[in-house]
Amino acid sequence: MLFRNANLADGRTRDVRVTGETIGAVARDLDPTVDETVVDATDRLLLPGMIDTHVHFRQPGFGHKETWATGSRSAAAGGVTTVVDQPNTEPPTVDGAAFDEKAEFATDSLVDYGINGGVTAAWDPGSLVDRPLFALGEVFLADSTGDMGIDSALFETAVEAAEGHGVTVTVHAEDANLFDESVHPGGANERHDADAWSAFRTADAEAEAVDRACASARNRGADIHVAHTSTPEGIDIAEKAGMSCEVTPHHLLLSRDDLDRLGTHGRMNPPLRSETRRQAVFERVVDGTVDVVATDHAPHTRAEKDADIWDAPSGVPGVETALPLLLELARRGNLGYERVRDLTAANPAEVFDLPRKGRVETGRDADLVLVDPDASRPVRGENLHAKVDWTPFEGFDAVFPDLTLVRGTVVYRREDDSFGDPVGENVRSA
Repeated sequence: MLFRNANLADGRTRDVRVTGETIGAVARDLDPTVDETVVDATDRLLLPGMIDTHVHFRQPGFGHKETWATGSRSAAAGGVTTVVDQPNTEPPTVDGAAFDEKAEFATDSLVDYGINGGVTAAWDPGSLVDRPLFALGEVFLADSTGDMGIDSALFETAVEAAEGHGVTVTVHAEDANLFDESVHPGGANERHDADAWSAFRTADAEAEAVDRACASARNRGADIHVAHTSTPEGIDIAEKAGMSCEVTPHHLLLSRDDLDRLGTHGRMNPPLRSETRRQAVFERVVDGTVDVVATDHAPHTRAEKDADIWDAPSGVPGVETALPLLLELARRGNLGYERVRDLTAANPAEVFDLPRKGRVETGRDADLVLVDPDASRPVRGENLHAKVDWTPFEGFDAVFPDLTLVRGTVVYRREDDSFGDPVGENVRSA
C-alpha cells in the first residue's frame, strides 16, 4: 500500500509506503509499484496507531462485559493498534497458568497486545516472568474491580521482583487509609448521590499513594509507571520523582460537574475530580508533564451500572473514543497533533520499550491510522463497537479514523464499517 501526499503529525507532507508488515519508505514523490494499492491521502492525517497501555478486555471470567474479539474491534475502529490488558480477570493473571489461559482468549484480537501480570498474596512471580509478560500491574494499592488491593510490603516485594527481571511496574495509586468513611453507608455523613464516590475516594488519597509508590521505587533504583493519575498533585509528584504517568480521557474531559448527567455511570477508580483539578490536569497534558494518555477501558453493562452508588461497579468504556476525542481537541486548536502522537503512540512506545512502534518512520511496524482531520461527528454509544452500548462521552464531538492498519494489514474501514481478520500478536513474543 502507498499513501500519497499524507500529512504527518509534525506538519510534513510525505508519501508513506507499506512493505509487508513495516513502513518501507517515508519520502516525497514515491512512484507506485505495479502491485501496490495507492491511497490518495491528500488533506488527510496519517498517524501511528495508538498504543493503549491500559485496557480491561474482561476475559477470562467476565465475557458478558467485553471479549477480546469485541474489545479489539472497538480498538481498531478508534485507531488503537496495540492494547495492554490488565490482570483483574477471573482467574486473575497472577501465575503462568492464568497467563496462558488469557493468552488463548487473546488470539481473537484484531490488534497487537500485551498481557500484564498481577500481584496478590497468591501470585507466583517465577512462573509469570517466564511468560512473555508486558509489565507487572496494574498493581492495586487500593481495592478496585476484582478486589486485588495489596499492602505496602507486598508492593515493595513486587518492585524488587520487577527490577530483577527488567519489568516495569504499573501502579494504581490510592491510599485507602485516606478515604472519607464518613460518607460511606453507616457513616456520620452518609450519602447516596452520584458524587458520593468522588467524596469518598479523596484526592489526598491519590497524592499520598503516588508519593509512597515513587519513594519505594526510587529507594530501589527502579522505575514505575503511575496509572490513570486524576489529580495535578499526583502528576507533579510522579514528574518530580522521574516516573512516568498516564491520564485517561475521562479524567481529562470530565469532572464532578458531570455526575448529575452521568449518575452511577460516572463511577470509576480513581473517581472524577473537581472542575478546578480537571483543568489543572488538562494543562499538564498540554504542556508535556503527562507522558501518556491511556483509556482504562473498563466496561460494565447498563444493568450493572444501574444500581446504588455503593453497589455499582467502577469503570467506563473508552478504547474507541480516546484518540478521536484528542483529535477533536487538536481540530479546535487546544492540542497540537504532535502532542497527540506523543501521548498516544511515541511516548508509550518509549516508556514500555516498543522500538518498532509509535512513529511513522521507515523500518517501524506499519501500525497506521488515516484520518480526515475535519470530519468531526458526535459520539453515540449505539454506533460504537464495544460489547456494552453506552459511553460517558455521549454527544461529545470527535474525529474518528477512516482506516486502521496493524502491521500493514487493514483491520478497519469506516466507509463500510468493516473489519479484517484477527492479526494481533503479543508484542513481547516478537
